[in-house]
Amino acid sequence: MSIRVTVWGENVHEHKNKVVAEVYPKTMHGTIAEALNREDGIAASAVTLQDDEHGMTAEKLAATDVLIWWGHAAHGDVDDKIVERVCDAVWGGMGIIFLHSAHFSKPFKRLMGAPCNLSWREAGERERLWVTSRNHPIAAGIPDHFEIEQEEMYGEPFGVPEPLETVFISWFQGGEVFRSGLTYKRGAGNVFYFRPGHETYPTYHLPLVQRIIANGVRWAHNPAARIAAPNDAPNRPVTEALEPIVERGPRLHHDGEAGYR
Repeated sequence: MSIRVTVWGENVHEHKNKVVAEVYPKTMHGTIAEALNREDGIAASAVTLQDDEHGMTAEKLAATDVLIWWGHAAHGDVDDKIVERVCDAVWGGMGIIFLHSAHFSKPFKRLMGAPCNLSWREAGERERLWVTSRNHPIAAGIPDHFEIEQEEMYGEPFGVPEPLETVFISWFQGGEVFRSGLTYKRGAGNVFYFRPGHETYPTYHLPLVQRIIANGVRWAHNPAARIAAPNDAPNRPVTEALEPIVERGPRLHHDGEAGYR
């Protein structure tokens, strides 16, 4: 059975900026989805900010194994209810990949619990991306390093929690470095942040970048059954305990009562 991927695109720059429209005539999200659909075992579709419920309906999320998120100019336009819905899906086991400026998206900041700030410069400079975790599945088929001739610089410090693993680190022509591939676990969900992808440069057309995103999809996919209600905190009555319990204090809650402790 194929991994079901949904590519979420902000879909703003493609319609407002002539350069972006020329670089990505099929849109960024369309380009990413098209590349993924050439992969064995992956079936990708795309939704946008402008769709009903930003394309993130409960039904769509239930049918998504891995969500890819790209945003930049309209982070604030994403409804907070949708953000919570996306995060619930991640905590319940849906994988998620955040690309480039999605480091400042509401879902990423919500999942990180951090400012996710960084320094940046838009000068079309060379980026040299190094593999720092040679045996990580996201780095499969990737050389020790490769270069992207034109990219936006992101520089450290990057205001995120310490990751599980740093898979890639980038050096930029101006001298800065940046942790460009980070993995996290949030609840039952796998999270991958991948830095490259400024909208005015053809980064998502590059075969090695497409390979990393496809590898990220396979790594983020959690084939175990999704948790239907990851925020539930069920009460376990005394009578259902595995070992006998003698109650020794007053109760605030009743047996079988749902709620948070």
